[in-house]
Amino acid sequence: MKKYYLLLIISLTTLSLSGCSFFEKEEIKADESWTVERVYSEANAALTLGDYETAITYYEQLEARFPFGEYAQQSLLESAYAHYKNDDPETAIATLDRFMRVYPLNPNIDYAIYLRGLTSFHRDIGFFEKYIPRDESQRDPGAAEDALRDFKTLVTRFPQSRYAEDSTQRIVYLRNRLAQHEVNVANYYMRRGSYIAAANRGKYVLENYPRTPSMPEALVVMAKAYKVLDMHDLSQDALRVLELNYPGHPGVAEVSQTNVQ
Repeated sequence: MKKYYLLLIISLTTLSLSGCSFFEKEEIKADESWTVERVYSEANAALTLGDYETAITYYEQLEARFPFGEYAQQSLLESAYAHYKNDDPETAIATLDRFMRVYPLNPNIDYAIYLRGLTSFHRDIGFFEKYIPRDESQRDPGAAEDALRDFKTLVTRFPQSRYAEDSTQRIVYLRNRLAQHEVNVANYYMRRGSYIAAANRGKYVLENYPRTPSMPEALVVMAKAYKVLDMHDLSQDALRVLELNYPGHPGVAEVSQTNVQ
């Protein structure tokens, strides 16, 4: 057994010393004689096969050699998709920003907005989180806010777009997620004794994410925080709204049990 491990270590060491040349990929370069259609076809074939790095290389070469026309525009857009699929959201978003800035009248501008939203939607999901579930409301909300903004823009500007229905569903999901994030932060402030900050977070949910599932929790936080702060009128207002819209909610009992400092 020891001999086996010794051989394994020697083999791995040998690979590490010569590995760069062993795994080195052949340089990808479009032949000078290729037409724009040929380069585009090779890029599309690589994209279809999931060889995103090869596709990106061909798209970049096409844009460099044939910087004008329909193929250059489409290559820039599809290279953004390749970067997105290749887990490079920063480059994907930068590419989409350039596409929309340079070609604002392109007929596929709705897709560009949708893809940017989709990229942000998945932007803060790390490698392990793809396989290990985590409460998404615990994540940094920045990427979700960017995605929400793009999906809203798409639905507003292009209501008849083929991507509008999916964007609408994602808007609902993102609003729920962001609302729950605000409630999580509000509860954190409650535990820390930062009652004004907690109440403001709850109020923010009511003003910016109405009709989300987090509404009753936000009202509970507000009622409890205002009660501790001796702001009884505001506490009672929040409690009345809670009882009226969510009768029997357990938060009503929580507010009554909250002690005034």
